[in-house]
Amino acid sequence: MTTAWLHLALAAIAEAVYGISLYHSRGFSVPLPSAISVIAGIATTVLLGMSMKSLPIGLAFVIWSGLAALGTAGYGMIALGESRDFLRLGLMALILGGIAGLKFTSSH
Repeated sequence: MTTAWLHLALAAIAEAVYGISLYHSRGFSVPLPSAISVIAGIATTVLLGMSMKSLPIGLAFVIWSGLAALGTAGYGMIALGESRDFLRLGLMALILGGIAGLKFTSSH
């Protein structure tokens, strides 16, 4: 895995952390999750920008947003008891398949 792909993976993790902590900040009224969301928001921006030095914008953005969405949705299902119905899981698998396809067909 090249540095750009590592930056992209870390950016997606930071984006998921941003979304999760933003949810727990309750509109920035809870200090610790609020601080974590600000830090994660900065981290995701910096890391995504670093990955885009080498990766095409469309590829980087789609993979970043897809992985972050999967991470956030997975957290919602595991930690918050959100629906785990077959359709939802199947649609998430399609997102993952699309991400994998983009990665493996990329020349970067």
